[in-house]
Amino acid sequence: MSLQSIAIFCGSKPGLNPLFEKDTIALGHILAQNNVTVIYGGGNKGLMATIANAVLEKKGNVIGIIPELLRAQEHVHTTLTELHVVESMHIRKKMLYEKCDAAIILPGGYGTLDEVFEMLTWNQLNIHSKKIFFLNSGGFYKHLLEHIRVMYEQKFLYSHPDTMFTTLNEPGEIINYL
Repeated sequence: MSLQSIAIFCGSKPGLNPLFEKDTIALGHILAQNNVTVIYGGGNKGLMATIANAVLEKKGNVIGIIPELLRAQEHVHTTLTELHVVESMHIRKKMLYEKCDAAIILPGGYGTLDEVFEMLTWNQLNIHSKKIFFLNSGGFYKHLLEHIRVMYEQKFLYSHPDTMFTTLNEPGEIINYL
């Protein structure tokens, strides 16, 4: 599998742990150096800005997709390789999923979880079969990943979580999948 483009789902805030930003920068550099286009929400705040800026710093390509509603609120990034302003969050997510070969989930809030769970659901329903990676910086997703395993153990999931996503503990591990 050759990954040409990866959607990044992450927070429009930076979070408290400095490791989140450090790992995001490292990931952005790795993706740019391996000619992987990054597709993300188009914002210029928080980890969203960090990933875009890290990729651009290494002369990589970044596609932003932002709904009109969030254009001002998320301070749209104006120096991206390509920017799409769309009508709604639903259109944004659909475009993110369609344009990527895989997705990496970085620390974030409700929006990040919404994006990853919709993508997991679409994989389960065979709407698409995109590879999903959690970058578990500083154990950020430890409890969520444990809960997903409980969902499986309690027979609420159709397939084992290990077949649905891959957990990375540091940015450099993505190289094995590029």
